[in-house]
Amino acid sequence: MDGTLFWRCVRQRRSRFGEWFLGLRINVSIPALFVLLCNMTATETILAQSTMREVLEAYPGAQRALFRRYHIGGCASCGFSPEETLEQLCQRNGGLDVNAVLEHIKTSHEQDEKILIDPKELAEWLKQEKSIRLLDVRSREEFEAVHIEGAVLMSQPVMQEIMAEGTNSRPLVIIDHQGAQSLDAAAYFLGHGLTNVCCLRGGIDAWSQEVDRKLPRYRLGQ
Repeated sequence: MDGTLFWRCVRQRRSRFGEWFLGLRINVSIPALFVLLCNMTATETILAQSTMREVLEAYPGAQRALFRRYHIGGCASCGFSPEETLEQLCQRNGGLDVNAVLEHIKTSHEQDEKILIDPKELAEWLKQEKSIRLLDVRSREEFEAVHIEGAVLMSQPVMQEIMAEGTNSRPLVIIDHQGAQSLDAAAYFLGHGLTNVCCLRGGIDAWSQEVDRKLPRYRLGQ
């Protein structure tokens, strides 16, 4: 979204939120407002006719939510095409109510939002809390190429160590590339009784843009 489109979105929502949304009555930075607008624009436009690619872009945890309740998207036999619409997906899975499915995805997304932490917020937290464990769930090749200082790569021994801590009074922050996979890892740990779990919003890619610009950015497959 360029600057022109950004302010067009602001003007479109001004009648709804008034001066409050423009940041005149809240302590919010322009970058934070920009992210909020982008997220709202994406989620507000998801409809029954939206493709699954669009659904997953707006709701990164949608596939996990679909599998958990409807057993959709967890394996080859119950998977879906990125270009398949949400409505088509529902129709070929027993005629599911598309509105109910979309509501479930949105509710799950709201729960995911509660465990996301912004890069700058994490940076400040790390200065104050030295016991935070940074768990990187990317591939070994990605980790060796670039990683946040102090992070450890996910492995069987590391996972066993974390699980042995029980409810983990030591904070656990999960890091991936761009924020798409960390929520799945968090769901696993939360499902096994851990409670102090967060995910870095936007992954290491966001960290390299907002906190440490010396970290190189990359794209998978290139």
